[in-house]
Amino acid sequence: MSDAAVPAADPQKKGRPTRKRDEVPSDEKIGFFARIVRFVREIIAEMKKVRYPTKAELWMYFLVVIVFVAILMAYTGLIDFGSEALSELVFG
Repeated sequence: MSDAAVPAADPQKKGRPTRKRDEVPSDEKIGFFARIVRFVREIIAEMKKVRYPTKAELWMYFLVVIVFVAILMAYTGLIDFGSEALSELVFG
């Protein structure tokens, strides 16, 4: 491909043109209450994207947590009993 086939770039325009809706006003340009309103609107928009678990998924997550906690409790208990027995041997 030759350089002649590529149209010359306008030196006045750099990057893509911006549109009014692309421009988000900075926090300095809007007031305190307008920032609060924007914050609440953004929260509502994000909450609409949330996917809540089904009843079966929630039950499975519950069981996984209970089993994991039981395993950690058993491990901690074994370490506790082992360290107690070791300290009885050492300190008598």
